[in-house]
Amino acid sequence: MLSEWLVKEIDEVPPFSAFAGVDELHRRLRAVASAYPEMTRLRRVGTSRQGEPLLCLSVDGDADLPVALVFGLPHPNEPIGGLTALHLAERLCGDAGLRERLGHRWEIIACIDPDGLRLNEGWLAGPFTREHYARNFYRPAGGDQVEWTFPLDYKDAYFDAALPETQTLMRLIDQLRPALVCSLHNSELGGVYYYLNRPETELYPVLRAIPETLGLPLDHGEPEGPHMVRFSDAIFRGSSIRPAYDRLVENGGRWPGGSGDNTASYAERYGALTLISELPHWKDPATADETPSDTPYAGALATKARDLGELHALLRETLDDVEGSLMVPDSPYWRASRFFTDFLSAAADSARGRSESAEARRRATVAEVASLAGDVHSFRLRYAGILLRALDGELAVGNVRAAVREARERVAAQYDRWLAEDAAVERYEVVPIRLLVATQYAATIAAAEYLTARAVMPASG
Repeated sequence: MLSEWLVKEIDEVPPFSAFAGVDELHRRLRAVASAYPEMTRLRRVGTSRQGEPLLCLSVDGDADLPVALVFGLPHPNEPIGGLTALHLAERLCGDAGLRERLGHRWEIIACIDPDGLRLNEGWLAGPFTREHYARNFYRPAGGDQVEWTFPLDYKDAYFDAALPETQTLMRLIDQLRPALVCSLHNSELGGVYYYLNRPETELYPVLRAIPETLGLPLDHGEPEGPHMVRFSDAIFRGSSIRPAYDRLVENGGRWPGGSGDNTASYAERYGALTLISELPHWKDPATADETPSDTPYAGALATKARDLGELHALLRETLDDVEGSLMVPDSPYWRASRFFTDFLSAAADSARGRSESAEARRRATVAEVASLAGDVHSFRLRYAGILLRALDGELAVGNVRAAVREARERVAAQYDRWLAEDAAVERYEVVPIRLLVATQYAATIAAAEYLTARAVMPASG
C-alpha cells in the first residue's frame, strides 16, 4: 500500500505521446530554469564527444541538505529517463511542500549521452511497434557507454579511458558527494525491476508496490547476468562490475576488456545510495509468473545458447566478409557491431555452460522460460538491426562493393525472418509512456523520501 502523498504524485504525471529527443530535452530544461529563476541554476557541466553541451539543472535547497544527483540517458536507447528528469524538475520547482518532504538539493541532467540519443531519434515518436523500434535502434559498444566507462583497476581488469560524458559525472560526484544517485535506465521487454547498491529492506515494498499500483508486472524472470545478487523479488544488487569479473574467471572465462566500472561503484566512495529503475517498453505478463512450467530449465538455457550462437554466427561472418571493404569502419554502428559480436559469443557460452550445471536440473518457471526467450528476441532485433544500419550506412556514403551489397541482402533476409518470429509472440503489449515515467519518477522520489525519513528517525534504546 503506497502512502497518500506518493499516490498523489503518481496521479500528477501527465500523458505523453512520444519520447523526447535531444533538442526537446534541452529546450524544456531551459524552460524550467526560465520559469523558476529564483530557485534554479542551469549550467553547462561538460561537452559530449561530438560537441553537444551537457546541461545540469540545480534546484536550490538549504546548503546543509544532502544532494540527490539524477541523470537520464546513461544508455542512449533508454529514453524514459529524459522525460522522468523533466517531470521531476517541474514538480520540484512547482511544489515547495514536495521539496520539503524529499529533503534534498537536486542536480538534474536530462540527457548525459546526447550523441547516442540522436542515433535513436528515429523511433522516439513512434509508431511503437517492435519493428519500427528495432530498425531505428542504436546501443553503443561497451567502450562508448557512459554508464560502463568509469575507471576500473581490479586484478587483471584495467580501464582508464573514461568518456568525456563519464568524466562529467565523475566531476559532479566528486564535487557534490551525493547521498542519492538515480541513474535513469530502462529495459525493453518483460516487467519492472530495480537495482540498489546496498540492502535497504524498508524500501523494497514501496518499490514493488509502485508498478503494481500502475498495473505493470514485476519481472520474476532471469536476471540480466548470472552473477546478480537478488535482494528481494525484482530487486537486485547493482554495484561494481567486480562480482561479474570474479564469476567469469571462476568459471574459466577471460575478462574481455574494452569497458570499465559503473556509476554505483564510483559513487559508493561517498556513501551514496544508487537506485536504478528498469522498465520495459513492452510488458510480458509471463515474466511475472513464478509457477513451474513444463520446460526443463537446462533445456531453456540450451535453447537460448543455440539461438544466440546463431545470431553470433551471422554477425561474425558478416564482419569477416566486409571488414576489408568498408569506407567508414569506425562509425558508431560498426564499433557496436564488433562489440556485440563478442558479447553474444560470451553470452551463448555462458548459457550453454549453465545448461550443463547441476543447478539447471529442474523445471523452469514460466517467468524464466519467457525471459530467456525474450532475451533472444530482443538481442536478434537489437544487434542484427545495428548491423543492418551499419551496412546501410556504407551504402549511403557510396560504398557499392560487392561484399557490402551481398552482406546487406543476406542480413536483411534473416532479419525479416526474425522480425516475423518476434511478431508471432502475441502476448507482448506496448506500455503507455505515462506509466513508465510515473513508475520511474515515483521510485526516485520514494528513495529520496526514504533517506530523509531515516535520517530524522530518533535513535532507539
